[in-house]
Amino acid sequence: AGRTQRETEGLIGFFVNTLALRTDLSGDPSFEELLGRVRETTLGAYAHQELPFERLVEKLSPERSLAHQPLFQVMFIFQNVRRERMKLGKVSVGEFAAGDSQSEKFDLTLGLGEVAGGRVGGALSYNTGLFETATAERMAAHYVALLAGAAARPSEPVSAVPLLGEEERRQETEWNATDSGFERGQTIPKLFAAQAEATPEAVALIDGAARISYAELDTRAETLAGRLRALGVGPESRVGIFTARSTEMVVALLGTLKAGGAYVPLDHTYPRERLSFMIKDAGLSLVLTQESVRASLPECECAVLSLDGGGDALEVEARAGGDAREALAENVAYIIYTSGSTGRPKGVAITHGSAAILIEWTRRLFTPEQLAGVLASTSVCFDLSVFELFATLCCGGSVILAENALALPALPAAADVTLVNTVPSVMAELLRAGSLPEGVRVVNLAGEPLPLPLAQRVWAEPGVTHLYNLYGPTEDTTYSTWAAVGNDDARAPVIGRPLPDTRAYILDARLRPTPVGVAGELYLAGEGLARGYHRRPALTAERFIPDPFADEPGGRLYRTGDLTRRLTNGDIDLLGRADYQVKIRGFRIELGEVEAAVASHPAVDEAAVVVAAEGQGGLRLVCYYTAGEGSKATAAQELRAHVERRLPGYMVPAAFAELESLPLTANGKVDRRALAALEVESAVERAAYEAPRTPVEELLCSIWEEVLGVERVGVRDNFFELGGHSLLATQVVSRCRELLECDVPLRTLFDSPTVAKLAEALLAISGEDDGEELAGVDAEVEEFASGDAEVLDAAS
Repeated sequence: AGRTQRETEGLIGFFVNTLALRTDLSGDPSFEELLGRVRETTLGAYAHQELPFERLVEKLSPERSLAHQPLFQVMFIFQNVRRERMKLGKVSVGEFAAGDSQSEKFDLTLGLGEVAGGRVGGALSYNTGLFETATAERMAAHYVALLAGAAARPSEPVSAVPLLGEEERRQETEWNATDSGFERGQTIPKLFAAQAEATPEAVALIDGAARISYAELDTRAETLAGRLRALGVGPESRVGIFTARSTEMVVALLGTLKAGGAYVPLDHTYPRERLSFMIKDAGLSLVLTQESVRASLPECECAVLSLDGGGDALEVEARAGGDAREALAENVAYIIYTSGSTGRPKGVAITHGSAAILIEWTRRLFTPEQLAGVLASTSVCFDLSVFELFATLCCGGSVILAENALALPALPAAADVTLVNTVPSVMAELLRAGSLPEGVRVVNLAGEPLPLPLAQRVWAEPGVTHLYNLYGPTEDTTYSTWAAVGNDDARAPVIGRPLPDTRAYILDARLRPTPVGVAGELYLAGEGLARGYHRRPALTAERFIPDPFADEPGGRLYRTGDLTRRLTNGDIDLLGRADYQVKIRGFRIELGEVEAAVASHPAVDEAAVVVAAEGQGGLRLVCYYTAGEGSKATAAQELRAHVERRLPGYMVPAAFAELESLPLTANGKVDRRALAALEVESAVERAAYEAPRTPVEELLCSIWEEVLGVERVGVRDNFFELGGHSLLATQVVSRCRELLECDVPLRTLFDSPTVAKLAEALLAISGEDDGEELAGVDAEVEEFASGDAEVLDAAS
């Protein structure tokens, strides 16, 4: 090897030089075509084989790391010199067995050579810090399968050659054998009615200090259902729910379902434009509301029934309960609108039968003691609420209503909470504030990846006995997979195994199962699948495709867009997204919808939104945009206001920055990696700095600087324009309560988002006159600013 001149053939020594090769798999080539490409690449490399590898590394100057070799991490060696030719003059050359190598220079090294009988044999060496023995064995088996398949069908694309053996295919089938034997044909009203009849005096709902029994809740919901039937509500009817988070909200939901209709939740904090779209797109003929929020409801053609008086629908009298038509399992129970990649939200239609599967799983997994007090803190516009409300009520538990999970410690019934079902970022904030009640036994975390440090912090709580990591899109009825997280687990939690009557497949681009450990897109099948997207047949056909693994015709698979891999024990590990959907603080956001809202501004030409890291491991949206030709520069505040009129608050970017042009990749697409690498702080537009004028303002500025991680905050700076959000707002409020000894509602910061306004609000809450200050604030300012350890500990 390396002896290209006759004069050097007889020299003894190591002449081998390393050649760095790149294989081109573009265009999905056949094996024959790929072989030709590799031949040309190799011959080209051998033409320059005398260039020392060290010189190549020096010239290219790659980023160096002690973790891996530069330029390549996989070594291929092929010894093709026959034994009888292995002579150097009169010296014969043989092989010396040095035993098993104890070290490996590369991640993988495949050494092959010709052996007896014209066969090829060799060994695969691997870095034990990266690969387990079973992984390396599978890779070797898949490589042999690939070569055998390619040799048998060389004209087929390499991507079409199967890698899985018969044993692996059988194992995939076993992992998806999830038939539960649950009774089919169930609906939410039937399950709830059965529970109300079994435990009429038990507490079904706790709203503040009020406790409502199953019998009372059932009666109130049935009364409303009768009135709704008189108004024509029945199976496949869609009723909007536009209420505050209250007992009336739960009655409205149950009453709609009892009448046979499907509820469509409408958040009264959403922009009017978005609400108008949802009302029209859902085809609502009736909206249930309350007088306290009715002013936020946009004008619409449908009837409006106020649950606490007023409204045109009240003029219609119930006629003997109306036409009582119960919904069937195949009828829609609810439609929840999620972010849409095309720029408009899409409604996911879930049937009663799908929801019943979730309820039955809940009944089997959780004990009555664990469901004795379930915190219902998720907005009904998000599918986690289906578990909190209906799974609890249909299984005999008590629902404890809260405005949000962060309001848990202030609830009158906080001590009664036994199960918390929320997203990891909210749980992290509850733990940070020491706000998880001692009575909580079960913690369900979903909606975001669960970091191992957070799981360990949950287990550090003295009362917790069970921690579950749950995964599932709205399109598969809240939860699709689940995993129990142990208190001694040493690796990041996985999303586990499918729920009963749910199948989970990790497939490649040709819809074939990927080998264990190999990434692929997660597809879901089974009883939990949604009917589809309301009035969006093309999108439904795109995301819900025919199931090639179904035993009977008509089966469907839902493409989640999530990249996953299967572990050796069958658990599923979540790796990330295959598209531009993101989740921030549990909210599902299609970046395309945010970009469309920004681009709808007449002065904006193009817009791109990326996810950027913020302090304490959080994430936020940053928008970069270009101005249209002839348009004047658009202020960030104006653009923010434009987006806020169209999107919910959680979808509004935390920062806006104008660029002359958006960076592009080689194929002409927006280079999101380049955008994400830009300095985020440069995108934050600040108000003209105005120094604090009072001790209270000085203290608030110090708190904001620490929480937001910015150098200097003025009294006119807007908390949310500086990147603040609901979780960070709780930290500000918590510090204010500790340092000012003043009970500050979380809503205060939303209503008074600048330091100046918040200071005025705090004075009003404390009952002080404008000329007076809160007790002890001067000392607190001095201690806080100087970094006094005790004050900082109290604040955190």
